[in-house]
Amino acid sequence: MNQPATQFVGAIPEHYDIGLGPVLFEAWGHELARRAAARDPGRVLELAAGTGIVTRHLRDQLPAGCELVATDLNAPMLEVAKRKFRPEEQVVFEQADAMDLHYDSGAFDLVLCQFGVMFFPDKVASHAEVRRVLRPRGEYLFTLWDSWEANPFARTIHDTVARFFPDDPPGFYQVPYGYHDADEIRAAALAGGFAEVTIQRLELPVKIGSAENFAQGLVCGNPLHAEVLARGGDPDAVREAVERTIVTEVGDQIVLRILLAQAS
Repeated sequence: MNQPATQFVGAIPEHYDIGLGPVLFEAWGHELARRAAARDPGRVLELAAGTGIVTRHLRDQLPAGCELVATDLNAPMLEVAKRKFRPEEQVVFEQADAMDLHYDSGAFDLVLCQFGVMFFPDKVASHAEVRRVLRPRGEYLFTLWDSWEANPFARTIHDTVARFFPDDPPGFYQVPYGYHDADEIRAAALAGGFAEVTIQRLELPVKIGSAENFAQGLVCGNPLHAEVLARGGDPDAVREAVERTIVTEVGDQIVLRILLAQAS
């Protein structure tokens, strides 16, 4: 799995963690970890762990004796994640491809993935891998973004960036917000070997805080940055335009709408 939308390298991890983490990922990470801890698992695998935002919540909320393995396709993201943990904390960080996991069958009680599944190029194959590494009664919890219509701030940001490149607008934001059909998601998980799949739509209001930091994350904390450069654009100019859009159109609070799937 090595498509451009999955390449979180260079300075991207830092901008992702500082600019996007507090707004888009922290609150849902806490909620996902709460649900995981309520299941009292003995061994947990996290996919697409990124900079360890969910991982930190998991370690804080899971039972002390629970083994936690956090993985990501991009080693630079995990390097940022590792800084959030003391050496004695029970977290194993490993680079891993969700399409081809190197773990034994039936190795985990619970697998989690926050906002990563939409980047997996073959959804059914990724679900089959998760089902394989889960124990017979194991569960898979994963979250996905709802549509642009449900998260209008994302469409607003896309449109702001697109104005710089009217003939060839960057398409990154179509990926995270482009996989939200509940029937399609359920069908893929069932085809991957799960027997039961439930999907909830949830929403949560969050404060943006620093428009400058959020804009920096939106432009430079994901592969959009590379798309801007590939088109001969100026990331700083794009970032400034996005910041103005946040201040004048988005406001200081947004409602994040997601899908939470539970497969077993």
